[in-house]
Amino acid sequence: MSAIAVVGTGAVGASIAAWLIAAPGHDVTLCARTPFDRLRVETPEGVLDSTPRLLTDPASARPVDWVLVVTKAYDAPGAQAWLDRLVGPATHVAILQNGVEHRTRFPGLDPARIVPVIVDIPAERRAPGDVVQRRSGSLTVPADAAGRAFAALFAHSPIATILTDDWLSAAWRKLAVNCAGAVNALTLQPAGIAHDEEAADLMRALIRECIAVGRAEGASLPDDLAEQVVDGYRAGPADSINSIHADRLAGRPTEADARNGVIARLGARHGIDAPLNRMADVLLRKGGQPS
Repeated sequence: MSAIAVVGTGAVGASIAAWLIAAPGHDVTLCARTPFDRLRVETPEGVLDSTPRLLTDPASARPVDWVLVVTKAYDAPGAQAWLDRLVGPATHVAILQNGVEHRTRFPGLDPARIVPVIVDIPAERRAPGDVVQRRSGSLTVPADAAGRAFAALFAHSPIATILTDDWLSAAWRKLAVNCAGAVNALTLQPAGIAHDEEAADLMRALIRECIAVGRAEGASLPDDLAEQVVDGYRAGPADSINSIHADRLAGRPTEADARNGVIARLGARHGIDAPLNRMADVLLRKGGQPS
């Protein structure tokens, strides 16, 4: 029996929690700001419906075997309040967030006990505890002992757990996709805008900055990654809205720093200028809610 706490019950957190609750051998606790009585997740395999154990006050939490942090990247301080109570001597912490700074975002934790997770699970939250999961998706983790133990938690779910010997490169490839999404958030246009050649050129330029900085950080990234990403946007549903676009529409804070600002920040360490990603970060953080 594994005692698991899921911190963050947005679209992805709720989806993750629902599959863990449905699997045998897990004792799952949800940690959230907003209480709800039932967890209902519509998945491609059917509806997962449960009455979860849910905590809204970190003071009531106790150490568990696994903590899964599934909050927005900018909410690391809020997650830390839970970690202070949930992490015991043998606890592993999986960070399911955007960006490439999973291990450094929580400086109070031993990096050896952190499992960084790249998440690809398209899902939308309709209300607290009510989520639609569009695709089974995947979770990518390092191919080490902790990564394999994390993957075992999802052995009874359709979510693919991918073990990689080069997690750094995988994370920067995902960041290339995410940084290009700034074009959608700034123009308030869905994925179909990638068919506009001027918008596509801007996406490519953002990604090229990402490639330069990622390589300086040690990632192995292909020369044609920018074209791959634009082709991916063009191949998907034209009306698809990514999470940073959705956050801006809803007037919520965005993960601009984790998706664009990080490229400029880390680039500065290597003497690499990333002006387009720096501009995207500033505009998304200071632009406010669209009218």
